[in-house]
Amino acid sequence: MKKRLFIASMLVAFTGFATMPGAVFAADKDGPPDKITKWTFQPAFDSSDAGWGRGLIPWVKAVEEATQGTVIIRVEPAGALTSGAEAFGAAAAGMTDGYAGWATVYGGEMPEGMLAYGLAMGANGPEQAWDAMWGDPKYRIGDLVQEAAHERGLHWIGWTDQGPNSMFTTFPIKKLEDLKGKKMRAGGPQAIFHAAMGGAPVSMDAGDIYTAIKLGTIDGTYWDTGGIADMHFPEVIKYASMPGWNPAQHQETFVNLEKWNELTDWQRKQIEGIFKKMYFETSKMHMDAVDSSIKTLKDAGGEVIVMPEEEVQRMREKAMTDVWPKVAEQSKRNAKGVELWKQYFKDHQ
Repeated sequence: MKKRLFIASMLVAFTGFATMPGAVFAADKDGPPDKITKWTFQPAFDSSDAGWGRGLIPWVKAVEEATQGTVIIRVEPAGALTSGAEAFGAAAAGMTDGYAGWATVYGGEMPEGMLAYGLAMGANGPEQAWDAMWGDPKYRIGDLVQEAAHERGLHWIGWTDQGPNSMFTTFPIKKLEDLKGKKMRAGGPQAIFHAAMGGAPVSMDAGDIYTAIKLGTIDGTYWDTGGIADMHFPEVIKYASMPGWNPAQHQETFVNLEKWNELTDWQRKQIEGIFKKMYFETSKMHMDAVDSSIKTLKDAGGEVIVMPEEEVQRMREKAMTDVWPKVAEQSKRNAKGVELWKQYFKDHQ
């Protein structure tokens, strides 16, 4: 018994992702249960979003495989059961079994989601993000998000780095001042960043962005670079300015906490066991899509602007002084998370 418990705990520790404090996987009933659990997830997006095929769906398949078919997940697109903006709350209320998206950007119901989504000019890539959020016990910023999720009746169960979130516009951006007065589609922490840079953030559903740019209602959008081709943005924008506001934007997946607790210890162990593996696998899928999306933009006559390092540094300094404090104001956990991120960057200069 002790040996099996030790092995189970080591498997969990290997993933770098912890369950609730005090949780212990029982080993006396190891193995798949006879009962099949069926979940219905609705994310904040539909199949046209890069997060569908390069984030949520690969994770769903991995869960079904890891649990040997004892957990089956049906995924419905945004709007099928509830709106994309309401999907996070629907999962928390048990109207659906799970959610994928950006906990704060669209739902606005969990400030700590900003820490999972990524700070402005924060982590430079998946390795750095994982290290600070889960890998290094000195920081473990992810624990703050998990605590907040549990308070809202959810369990954070999946994560993926969607790559750099660049600025896709009808006008060139070569310095911060070029954003002044420009109307950009931006939500949550994106909006805080854009306003700090002197721009005018505009909130709207993802499905309305294309038409809004085409009609001139907005001047552009912040978007994950690898996903612009899926959204057909190269047809209506002329410039991609990089690195944008966030070098490593993330998408999270949550399951209703009651539904999570109804699983057996073995099932939960299996799902927790793929958290890290699928994070890096799906993050690579997103990064692989960046080059092809940029090529699509160039083939359509668009231009890619890579801002010089001195301008990037100006953006980073302004983000840390004008944007990060606004994120910290959202909750006590956010304040602690921002301080941990500051310490992380101080330690890794």
